[in-house]
Amino acid sequence: MSGLQTRFTTATIALVWFLKPQMEDRIKESLIALLDGIKRSNGLVIASQMATLDGYLNEARGSLHPQLVHFLERRSYPKALMFLGGESDIPAGSCGGRA
Repeated sequence: MSGLQTRFTTATIALVWFLKPQMEDRIKESLIALLDGIKRSNGLVIASQMATLDGYLNEARGSLHPQLVHFLERRSYPKALMFLGGESDIPAGSCGGRA
């Protein structure tokens, strides 16, 4: 590769990385869309966003915070959104919630 090609390739990779949303941002966007779909009783949006969230969980399980994984696994989507919003007073569920 020439020096120009190398610089172009490096710059392209850096730009793609910079523009690529982080996984938690993508999860948050899907959660917002899902909860909006639920509010509007839109079954297609609900099914699509739940599948998207399952895919994100499978893809990034090892790099996500364990509490977020817990909420996504149990489909506690409002709690997952609260967690991503930085809220600390997430109500305990049947599993006991945060200590």
